[in-house]
Amino acid sequence: MSYNKTFIIAEAGVNHNGSIDLAKQMIDVAAGAGSDAVKFQTFKTENLVSKNAPKADYQKVSTGNSESQFEMIKKLELDENAHKILFAYCLEKSIQFLSSPFDLASIDLLNKLGMEVFKIPSGEITNLPYLRKIGGLNKKVIMSTGMADLKEVEDALDVLTNVGTELKNITVLHCNTEYPTPMEDVNLRAMITIAQAFGVCVGYSDHTLGIETSIAAVALGAQVIEKHFTLDKNMEGPDHEASLEPDKLKNMVHAIRNIEKALGIGIKKASPSELKNKSVVRKSIVAACDIKKGEIFTENNIIVKRPGTGISPMRWDEIVGKPSTKDYREDDLI
Repeated sequence: MSYNKTFIIAEAGVNHNGSIDLAKQMIDVAAGAGSDAVKFQTFKTENLVSKNAPKADYQKVSTGNSESQFEMIKKLELDENAHKILFAYCLEKSIQFLSSPFDLASIDLLNKLGMEVFKIPSGEITNLPYLRKIGGLNKKVIMSTGMADLKEVEDALDVLTNVGTELKNITVLHCNTEYPTPMEDVNLRAMITIAQAFGVCVGYSDHTLGIETSIAAVALGAQVIEKHFTLDKNMEGPDHEASLEPDKLKNMVHAIRNIEKALGIGIKKASPSELKNKSVVRKSIVAACDIKKGEIFTENNIIVKRPGTGISPMRWDEIVGKPSTKDYREDDLI
């Protein structure tokens, strides 16, 4: 996949708490922050989680132990009609609708909806039937790689490409699935390793508490950034606490756009804004004292001083030993 700027995905996930109204508010926030896409999660709880599946530790911290993972997730499920409503609302707000499917039926739903890019979450990177189904759609794919090693990433890419998805249409996101991710576990350089190993576009799915790692990832070459956000970190639900509130999301997008400008084109030359300083800050060869016409320039009667509007000091050796063609007063440009 090719990007003319960093593709920023505002990850709503399940932070809508099962409410279409809250989901619409999140779309408003994502669009208002300047995000390129807003992403949800599509699943049928019965196809995703067994009734006795335990919660992750971070889910226990954020939602307690009074309900099972099945019960918790069931409350966060969006049905087909909700997807249609949110897809249409994204079109209205000029922001791309994305969603991660978590089961085969959800892939079909999103494909029928007309979703152009399929986001594979980290937990599905070892799900062979799932990967084959998405790969066979021949759509653009963004794949997160939390918990995976390089061989597992390679295997997943092989599955996707073997059933019809071209490697150029796949973006691989480095990711850590601990919520929030400790800084010492971020390992941003692994993103570069992925790019070098497979020749794919890369990005970063950020689960840290702040925005600095997303910004650093862009400086390292991330072409896609995905970041969880919420309307309020204090809301009930598993992912709110590790998500950005609206003002922070806006700050992150703004910072990334600034970093894009700062990265530039890579050619070392004077920028338009600094050209005006060139003559002021650089130096020229000037007379160190009064010099008569015909007198020989020596290291004793010439010196280097500002401004830089005369002969460059890099031509010093050309000047020394030559006769003066005119009279000079002290500090005159040679």
